[in-house]
Amino acid sequence: MDKNLQEGQFTGIIKFIPPLYKQRYQFIKDLVGKYKPKKVADLGCADCTLLWMLKFCSCIEVLAGLDICASVMKEKMHRLSPLPGDYLQPAERSLTVTLHHGSVAHKDPCMLGFDLVTCIELIEHLEQSELRKFPEVVFGFMAPSIVVISTPNYEFNPLLPGVTLFRHPDHKFEWNRAQFQSWALETARRYDYSVEFTGVGHPPTGMENVGFCTQIGVFVRKYPQTGESAQSEKPTEAVYKTVFKAVYPSLKDEKYLQNAVVSEVTFTAQIIKQSLLDRLMSEHEEYNDDCTERKSKFQHSMNCFLEDLGKLVVEKSMEPFVDGNVVYIPLTTIFSFPKVNRLCGTFEKLRKLIAGKVTLSSDGSAVMFNTEHENEEN
Repeated sequence: MDKNLQEGQFTGIIKFIPPLYKQRYQFIKDLVGKYKPKKVADLGCADCTLLWMLKFCSCIEVLAGLDICASVMKEKMHRLSPLPGDYLQPAERSLTVTLHHGSVAHKDPCMLGFDLVTCIELIEHLEQSELRKFPEVVFGFMAPSIVVISTPNYEFNPLLPGVTLFRHPDHKFEWNRAQFQSWALETARRYDYSVEFTGVGHPPTGMENVGFCTQIGVFVRKYPQTGESAQSEKPTEAVYKTVFKAVYPSLKDEKYLQNAVVSEVTFTAQIIKQSLLDRLMSEHEEYNDDCTERKSKFQHSMNCFLEDLGKLVVEKSMEPFVDGNVVYIPLTTIFSFPKVNRLCGTFEKLRKLIAGKVTLSSDGSAVMFNTEHENEEN
C-alpha cells in the first residue's frame, strides 16, 4: 500500500484529512461493522496495519494476511501478538491471527471459508499473468461472501504533485473508472457476484468530474456456496508459507474460563460475606465508632450490589450465614448473579469449574471463609 506516497506527495493542491490510507482502512472497518464477518483475510497485507485495526472488531474470530513480501510482514507482525492485558482479561470470543507468505495468483486451502476478503491497493502491483489468475483464485476458489477491491483512480493523477504517470514505481498499471468498472463487472458476472462502486478521497470543489482518488468495488456473492463447489479443485498441498500465528486467550478456552469464574466467584462471595458481617456487627450493642466509619466508607460502593442481593435471596436456603468463625455463602446465591451465571451457563458447570480452586463446605453447597482475621481487626 502506498502509505509513503499519501504522506509525502499529497500536499499542496491536494491534502486528505484524514490521510487517504486511513480513509481506506476506515471504509473496511465500517463494512465489518455492517456485515459482522467472523473470518476476514487481507490479501496484500504489507505492514499488517489493517489487520491490527481489525483485531479489535469483536465479531471477528479469524484474521489472515497474505503478502508476497515476507520481510515487510515480519517487520511489523509483532503488533498482532496478544498483550498482557489480553491474558488478564480474556475476551469472550476466540481470535486467531495468521500471516502467510505467498502470491495471490496461487491457490492454497488455508484461504478457504472466509466471509470477507480485502484487496486494498493490491491489483495494480500485479503482473499481467498474475492479474489474469487473480479472479479465479479470489472469486472462484476462495469464493468469500464479500470481496472489497480498492485501486488508484488514474483520472485523479493530474491533481497530484509530482505524479507524471503512476503513483508508485511498483505499479504495473493504473485504471481509470471505466476500465476498473469494466473489469469488475465482467469478473462479477463470471463468478455470480454483484458489485457496487464507491471510493474514498474526494476531489476538490469544482473538480468532481475526476471521481474519488481511490476507487473501490464491493463484490457480494449472489448465491450461497454449496459444499460441492467449495470442495471443487481443492489443492491437496499448501503452497503458502506461514510466517506468523497468534491464538488469543479466550473464555471459550476452559483454562481461561476457569480462571475467570474462580476470580468472579471469589469476588462475589467476598462482598456478600462482608455485607453479612457488617450487618451482624451493626446489630451488636458494642458496635463502636471505628466500625461505623469503616462501614460508611464501604457502604457507598455496596448500595447497588446489596439491592440486587436483596432481590435474589428469596429463599432461606440461599441466605449466607455464620457458624462459629466460618461464613458460608451458598453457591446458589453466587450463581444467581448475572456475571457468574453468564460465564458458567449452568450450576453444574459452576461447581465443576471451581472444584479444587475455592474452599467449599463438606457437601459442596457453599463457599467458606474464616472470620478470625476480621475478629482480630475489630
